[in-house]
Amino acid sequence: MGRGKIVIQRIDNSTSRQVTFSKRRNGLLKKAKELSILCEAEVGLMIFSSTGKLYEFSNPNMKSIIGRYNKSKEEQHHPLMNANSDAKFWKTEAASLRHQLQNLQENHRQLMGQELSGLSAKELQNLENQLEMSLRGVRMQKDQKLTDEIQELNRKGNLLHQENMELFKKEHHIRQEHVDLLKKINEAKDANETNRISHSPNGFNPEEDEFIKLQLSQPQQQNYVTPENPTTPS
Repeated sequence: MGRGKIVIQRIDNSTSRQVTFSKRRNGLLKKAKELSILCEAEVGLMIFSSTGKLYEFSNPNMKSIIGRYNKSKEEQHHPLMNANSDAKFWKTEAASLRHQLQNLQENHRQLMGQELSGLSAKELQNLENQLEMSLRGVRMQKDQKLTDEIQELNRKGNLLHQENMELFKKEHHIRQEHVDLLKKINEAKDANETNRISHSPNGFNPEEDEFIKLQLSQPQQQNYVTPENPTTPS
């Protein structure tokens, strides 16, 4: 059977009342501690027993929590005071920022070699050390940049070298193909010439044989003597 619901009212039996107080007090303190750790909350817990004994837990401390509580309550009841408090806070913050800006400007002028007359020897030595450290950092960064650029140029040079080698191989291959093609053309030409001579009679070239026949077929020219004074028969 389930546990019955407990009626929330004063426990008449003093022993039972003291046992219940002890158990629930420890549980409440434990929950307050867990809340402050798990949620990073500022927790303040105070418990007075019926006999007037105080039990408490606080994080970070009870005094700061009570002060924050009182300030919060005052701001809730006095909005004008809250506005004045905000204005005072921002005024203080602005003054702090102006002071930081002045210090930064002064340090910058000193790093640039200006307004050094008011510095002591130790301060000048510290400034020199600071400049040397800054210069060392700048040189290291510059060297790293130059190293990276050199490595990138070497990588691009290697790529260009590989591309040139590939182009050289392709050019050599094309030239060899051209030489082989010319060789085949010459061989084919010589083979055709040989076949033409072998199929002609007497081993002559057909064109030369035709030319010889044309010369042989021409008639020889006869020379006739005509008398200058021909005689007429009587």
